[in-house]
Parts: sequence; structure tokens; C-alpha cells
Amino acid sequence: MTVTADESEESVSSEELAVWRALQRVQARVTRALEADLLVGHDLALASYDVLSHLAETPEGRLRMNDLAERVLLSRSGLTRLIDRLQRDGLVEREACPSDARGLFAVLTEAGAVRLTQARPTYLRGIRTQLLDTLGPEELRHCASTLNRLFPADDQVR
Repeated sequence: MTVTADESEESVSSEELAVWRALQRVQARVTRALEADLLVGHDLALASYDVLSHLAETPEGRLRMNDLAERVLLSRSGLTRLIDRLQRDGLVEREACPSDARGLFAVLTEAGAVRLTQARPTYLRGIRTQLLDTLGPEELRHCASTLNRLFPADDQVR
């Protein structure tokens, strides 16, 4: 069965659709490889690594749950479930927000910082082998430039 777009609908060329699908494949391939490497080497899921990494990048190793959910691209309920697991493993703690009785912070524990430090070389090696080594310096600059047009200024690729 052939589906055709109505004349009034937005259309996407086959070339544009191919770019979109290639972007999806690259993201899925890199994510699967990083996930596998982190699980095998450190018993740490990629989403967990991402949470620990974002917490470690803050001066006090803490973020409000809402802010953290936004940074790691999870729903609040998805982040809550992930934080539950990380807390059970002793990698994060929850702390009440003194200025907002309903607010909670996720806080990196010492054990979480150690696990992150151990996993970081695996993560960085995965990014290098799965993506960065396939791009030359000019391609990398062009890719960064293109991606920076797609994201707000505060998420700029350097």
C-alpha cells in the first residue's frame, strides 16, 4: 500500500528523511554501545551514568529533581524511579530543600563519585570509538556548528 501526502500537508524529501533516519540510527547505535560497555564494566546503566555526571558537574554535587530531570531528558516520574535505584545502590541521596518544603535535591554520594570516576574512562572511550574517531577535525567543527543551530545557546556544543 502506498501512502501519499495530501497537497496541503508539509512534505519532507527523501533526502531529508534519510538524514533524519541516519541521525536516529547514529544516536541509537552509540547509546546501545555506551550502555553495554558501562553495564559490563561498571554495572551502571547509561541513564545512571548521566545522572551521576550531571550531579558531579555542580559545585555541591546536588541538583533539584526538576532541574536534573530536564538535564537528563527524563520525565519527573522516570527520574524518580531512577533515583530510587541509585539511592538503593548508595550512589545518591535525597535531601529536602530548605526553601521549599515540597522540593527535593538529588545529591551525589562519595560512593557515587567513586563509581562515576571508575566509569568515566569507559564512557569517554566509547564516545571516542563510536563517534569522534569517525570524524575529521573539519567534520567535527561542522557537526558542532550544525548542532549549535538546533539547540538553545545554553546547550552549545564546544
